[in-house]
Amino acid sequence: MANQFDPANSPTTEPEQIVVGDFIQWRRIDLSTDYPNGTYTATFVARITGGGSQEIKIVGSVFGTDYLFSIASTASANFSSGLYYWQLEMSRADGQRIILDRGTFKTLVDLDIDGADPRTHSEIMLDKIETVLQGKADADVLSYSINGRSLSKMPPSELVEWRDYYKREFLMERRAERIRRKTPTGASIVARF
Repeated sequence: MANQFDPANSPTTEPEQIVVGDFIQWRRIDLSTDYPNGTYTATFVARITGGGSQEIKIVGSVFGTDYLFSIASTASANFSSGLYYWQLEMSRADGQRIILDRGTFKTLVDLDIDGADPRTHSEIMLDKIETVLQGKADADVLSYSINGRSLSKMPPSELVEWRDYYKREFLMERRAERIRRKTPTGASIVARF
């Protein structure tokens, strides 16, 4: 594996996953023909799903004819974990701007942080629903009211539907991770003759 701190070895596309607190860098090598980096400015902008005031904004630096984008560890340590939407903006000296590319990336928790939960949303929900289903035999009341306030519980059939939904989501995430790592996904049918 090449030294990932060396810009010459950096990936040539935006990251799909970022671990909070990591140093991240990548290059765009496909822009210099139409947008020479001595004349234009490329800016990477990202925002977490659901909006919010936190915006990630990185101005690309010159690396030969490429645009190099870098995020320091101290900066990425402030990212919230979740799904981010990004866009690549190109600007001229007169301030005119166009959007060249868009996409998404996930930020993952740093396992060095105490209390970090590395599970995905689907994994967390699956665990919670299965815990509720295990305790269902003792709690057969679906709703009740005390002093004008009411509490309703999901019926077991609805919980089973949600469990099945999150189980499919979880399995798709695992399969995608195995594909990314180039390991068997379990989707292949093997026959012995």
